[in-house]
Amino acid sequence: MISVILSAGMGTRLMPLTKDIPKTLLKINKITLLERMIKNCVDAKIKKFIVIIGYNKDKVIDLCLKIAEKYDIEIETIVNEKYDITNTSVSTYLASKFIEENDLDDFILINGDNVVDPEIISRILASNNTGMIIDNFKELNEESFKLIIDDESFNENNTIANGKIHSIGKEIDILSSSGEFIGVSKVISEDIPIFNRILERLIEDDPQNYYDYAYKDLSEIKTIDFVLTNGLKWTEIDDYRDWENAQILVKELEG
Repeated sequence: MISVILSAGMGTRLMPLTKDIPKTLLKINKITLLERMIKNCVDAKIKKFIVIIGYNKDKVIDLCLKIAEKYDIEIETIVNEKYDITNTSVSTYLASKFIEENDLDDFILINGDNVVDPEIISRILASNNTGMIIDNFKELNEESFKLIIDDESFNENNTIANGKIHSIGKEIDILSSSGEFIGVSKVISEDIPIFNRILERLIEDDPQNYYDYAYKDLSEIKTIDFVLTNGLKWTEIDDYRDWENAQILVKELEG
């Protein structure tokens, strides 16, 4: 299993905090967001990592070298040279293409600006198929990356659903939504070539596309597990309100 962490963006809505560093190098309790997420993965027995870098890349490379030594893990850094004019579809494709070409393994994909309950990582790893973590508890808003799942059927523990994605995006009606995709997912090795072809089409259509949309097309031909949070807490960090919420959440999770 490989963990892919997206860490290329500029984090403009957090300026001036991100004037000289990407969001993933912001610290809470003296630990960067990047190291905290890597530690969550290490605690779940993951030893190989790919970090996609761009904005202030040298600082991320330096940190990755220190983290790799500290936790005795492998970290490959891949540069998105067009980080300032592309979006997560391109960063994801760079990692997924590398994995496909080197015949490596299943991978989990994580937005680097997330803070999550470590159990969320364990849950996505435990799913049998390509999967997405879906928050079915959080109150949704206009910025939530919502989705509607067709023909959903749950397992006996009401923790995993299967079905096709009818629609996905921020513009979806809140009352019609099945929940919010939190930016933690997994692609099993046999699905990677198809996933990459879908990403190629997304990028060709618009390099500013989010990778999230690739799962809609993938769900038409492959089984996807929708793994529910069932109340497990997390937050993305897009703006100052999120940054405050992240600090509160870390205090709650880490005492």
